[in-house]
Amino acid sequence: VQLQASGGGLVQAGGSLRLSCATSGLTFSNYVMGWFRQAPGKEREFVAGISWGGASKYYGDSVKGRFTISRDNAKNMVYLQMNNLKPEDTAVYYCAAQPRSYSVDYVKDDKYNYWGQGTKVTVSS
Repeated sequence: VQLQASGGGLVQAGGSLRLSCATSGLTFSNYVMGWFRQAPGKEREFVAGISWGGASKYYGDSVKGRFTISRDNAKNMVYLQMNNLKPEDTAVYYCAAQPRSYSVDYVKDDKYNYWGQGTKVTVSS
């Protein structure tokens, strides 16, 4: 199983970025997908999660109204559209996959089985 995150970079405050996560080796439509981030010196933080069909989406409080998660099950891809970026959004962003089950938990990182390598986002003020 491989998850490959991309799309990070340097952007000014107020700008936008779109992260992508390409997956392979898993039946993508059977997995909940999530985005997490980790800033230097801080714990990993839940950013957004999306159900296997895409109907349900969840966001961390700090990104609600600014970030949008989406997925394309035909392409085995998940995306994170980030608008109105702030310096505090600076972090390494990771995509992760969690098998669908009756006990799905979008927020807990230890529920996710597979992780991408991360893509760095830097927001300048």
